[in-house]
Amino acid sequence: MSDKKPSKTQVKARLPKGMRDVEAQELRALKHMLDTISEVYERYGFEPLDTPAFEYTDALGKFLPDTDRPNEGVFSFQDEDEQWVSMRYDLTAPLARYVAQNFDATPKPFRRYQTGYVYRNEKPGPGRFRQFMQFDADTVGTANPAADAEMCMLAADTLEALGIPRGGYIIKVSNRKLLDGVMDAIGISGVENATRRLTVLRAIDKLDKFGWDEVELLLGSGRKDESGDFTKGAELTPLQVRKIREYLSWESIALFRSSVQTHRQERLERDIEIAENLLGESDLIEAGLRELFDIEVLVRSAGYGHNRICIDSSVVRGLEYYTGPVFEAELTFRATDESGQAVRFGSVGGGGRYDGLVSRFRSQPVPATGFSIGVSRLYAALSHLGKIGAAKAAGPVVVLVMDKARVGDYQCMAKQLRDAGIRAEMYVGDAGMKAQMKYADKRGSPAVIIQGEDERAKGEVTIKDLLEGSRLSGEISDHAEWKEARPAQFSVSEGDLVAAVQKLLAEQAKA
Repeated sequence: MSDKKPSKTQVKARLPKGMRDVEAQELRALKHMLDTISEVYERYGFEPLDTPAFEYTDALGKFLPDTDRPNEGVFSFQDEDEQWVSMRYDLTAPLARYVAQNFDATPKPFRRYQTGYVYRNEKPGPGRFRQFMQFDADTVGTANPAADAEMCMLAADTLEALGIPRGGYIIKVSNRKLLDGVMDAIGISGVENATRRLTVLRAIDKLDKFGWDEVELLLGSGRKDESGDFTKGAELTPLQVRKIREYLSWESIALFRSSVQTHRQERLERDIEIAENLLGESDLIEAGLRELFDIEVLVRSAGYGHNRICIDSSVVRGLEYYTGPVFEAELTFRATDESGQAVRFGSVGGGGRYDGLVSRFRSQPVPATGFSIGVSRLYAALSHLGKIGAAKAAGPVVVLVMDKARVGDYQCMAKQLRDAGIRAEMYVGDAGMKAQMKYADKRGSPAVIIQGEDERAKGEVTIKDLLEGSRLSGEISDHAEWKEARPAQFSVSEGDLVAAVQKLLAEQAKA
């Protein structure tokens, strides 16, 4: 054991809380997933766009909690001009800034898709990170409910393209105007109640995760989690909480799930009447129901049944900027973990209409709607289903350096292989033959190229099949026998190097 003490200047290698490293296997599988989503979005006519990872804080708006120093919910800092800058917490607020800044140059409606990391300065936990990836599609510049219906159809088509079968997911739709009408009815409208309304939204948004009893605590005085941390509630009265529960259990809206195509208008008028009896007359609630009616007609006309897209009043979305229809993509298939326990993936995406977000930058109304996929959660679900794999890609063919005076020759061999489309590298370390072989093994290399003095004199190279060698090693126990047999190792002329490696890789692919 070494008595050497660590240097006082030595830095401890550690990840910041709520962050994670993503390694090669997952990155490759993730790329395949993102490419599939892009193909669907492109088919719908959306164009790609990329925006910066941080924006001026006032451009992002006050849709997450903040204080004088806006560090609750978002990561913020001051630049050299002493202006507050914040890491984007979603991809929608930066889009609103982009559209406003380029308003005259963009076609209306403006259709874009974007994928990228977003950042939340929130308490991390199992599966909950402060940096995570989203994949969005948005349509800006139209209030037509066809744009909202299209988002629901886009969500369904995307999940199916990724391998989620029908019956394994549901796109749930509601309307923020319904809940806004409920909050008006229970007396928490107005600017002075903005924080309470946001607390209510976030509490209801956790209904599927926590259940009603825990949500009721968040609507009331607050909730203490398993770690002992306390979350302050909305401080609603028991009567106000009861009205919200009645809304969430509003069975009449379930009529929209019916596949029956007749008497829709009668059902709509009945829903409006029931709402008035429950909460009194409300223009907001009536408008919300009529918008849902329009969406239902459009998606059914396009052939999307109630088993794919349905109306569900419990959908609220946790951000305050939504103004109309809201959507949520939920996975419903049954799954179990390694111990046999039931696993529920739940929501893997959502979105809605946000007609006021772009208008913050302009004097005119600019309606917009969008849908966002939570990439990490969906990736986990697809992996569990076996629809996408973190499969380990074959490593590169490694050209070993047997004579350091001939590095240029070895590099030339690696280039010949790369020029032929073969993944290859020359060993660039300083170790000897044994260590180079261990390096190739750790890299998952399918083969190594060897040319020592003997091979060079004959104008040959030796190719060692590492996959076959690994298999045969279990059949040869004697070291002398191994050395004599030199399993899975053969020589070819220098001019046949590329063809021989191509043949070997093709044979390995068939095995």
